[in-house]
Amino acid sequence: MLNNSVDSPSEPSPSALALLPLGVFLLLFIGVGGYLTMQGVDFAFYQLPAPVAALPAVILALILSKDKLNKALEHFLRGVGHNDIMAMCMIYLLAGAFAAVAKATGGVDATVNLGLSLLPASFILPGIFIISAFISTAMGTSMGTIAAVAPVALGIAQVAGIDTSLMAGVVLSGAMFGDNLSIISDTTIAATRSQGCHMKDKFRENLFIALPAAAAAIAIFMMSNSVTDAPAAESFEWIKVLPYITILVLAVSGLNVFVVLGIGILLAGTIGMVSAADYTLGNYVKDIYAGFGNMQEIFLLSMLIGGIGELMRRQGGLAWLTGLVGRVIGAFSKDHNTGSNLKASELGIAGLVALTNVCTANNTVAIIVSGGVARKLAEENGVTARRSASLLDIFSCVIQGLLPYGAQALLLGSVFALSPLSVVSHSYYCLLLAASGIIAVFLKRRRQ
Repeated sequence: MLNNSVDSPSEPSPSALALLPLGVFLLLFIGVGGYLTMQGVDFAFYQLPAPVAALPAVILALILSKDKLNKALEHFLRGVGHNDIMAMCMIYLLAGAFAAVAKATGGVDATVNLGLSLLPASFILPGIFIISAFISTAMGTSMGTIAAVAPVALGIAQVAGIDTSLMAGVVLSGAMFGDNLSIISDTTIAATRSQGCHMKDKFRENLFIALPAAAAAIAIFMMSNSVTDAPAAESFEWIKVLPYITILVLAVSGLNVFVVLGIGILLAGTIGMVSAADYTLGNYVKDIYAGFGNMQEIFLLSMLIGGIGELMRRQGGLAWLTGLVGRVIGAFSKDHNTGSNLKASELGIAGLVALTNVCTANNTVAIIVSGGVARKLAEENGVTARRSASLLDIFSCVIQGLLPYGAQALLLGSVFALSPLSVVSHSYYCLLLAASGIIAVFLKRRRQ
């Protein structure tokens, strides 16, 4: 959501007012949706589409800009076209196309029946969490994992009678596990580079915090599993499962997510045309386009939020956040007690990246924005580089997995036809990871 463009001659002056557009968007999107939910309106969060709710925030951000309108619009468009935003939007389109083609050619039904035949009734939810976590760790992207796993998970939930919002939360939990822990994740790369430590050291530091949270999440998912007798799996054609098996294998091998989804789309369409006489090239092309259309809302919202985030940065909103965290840390560190300074600094690093993530809705960008301040805090108060890198990655992923306007929740909401609030309300792993991270801060033991 952020464009660190080279034409900015100096850091913007801190301004809390610059964060107001985000508040307007949240008030409209969550406030209206929540109110209509209490009124019993069906699909309450779809009554005011999120991109429409973002428009007043865009207008306000432009009004607050100290630049002339043309210059402010230029900055807004740079945020819209930021590499991270464009990458997410391309994933949306490819994921939508793959889901549409796979469903039309029978791939979803076949894969659902395969999953039902392999997963015991008491282990459906934990099994989906572990699969999602494994794939996300292997391929280093939560978005790619969700695109690959969500359609199958939805089909299993519908056939097995599992609450779809709970299943969406399971997929989100597993995806965020790998996004945080993977050595090839962009969040890991950003965190280790900004703090000056090796990836393997950050991985080890992370592991001690993430594994207890994952174990607790698995236990919760097992207790939440309401299926006592798994529905009988119907017969299926293995060839129709091949697209999903292929993209999972390619994802685990570390292949680029765009290539993985592209191959999946080609393979699903080819199998459909070979196995079904009435599935033609024309049907294939129409399904791809229909899949693109299914992602329209999330596509537009991501671009608009990217533009708002860039304007907020240029107007000093993020600078104000970093200053606030610095003052809070200073207030708790005045006694010059080494232990107190260490804990205050670690909590400050966690709070800084969390608040930044709330404003940018992008965990990688949040790490990049707050990395310099975090490194300074760590060096001044004896926090190891691997520790600060781990905290940056953990708490950015925690917030990203709980944001109803984050890319992951929006994509799952689109696939499962749920409000994003329903999705994040079952993101148990992220809540447990936050608790595990805070507990780790207060533990006296420090590995040197």
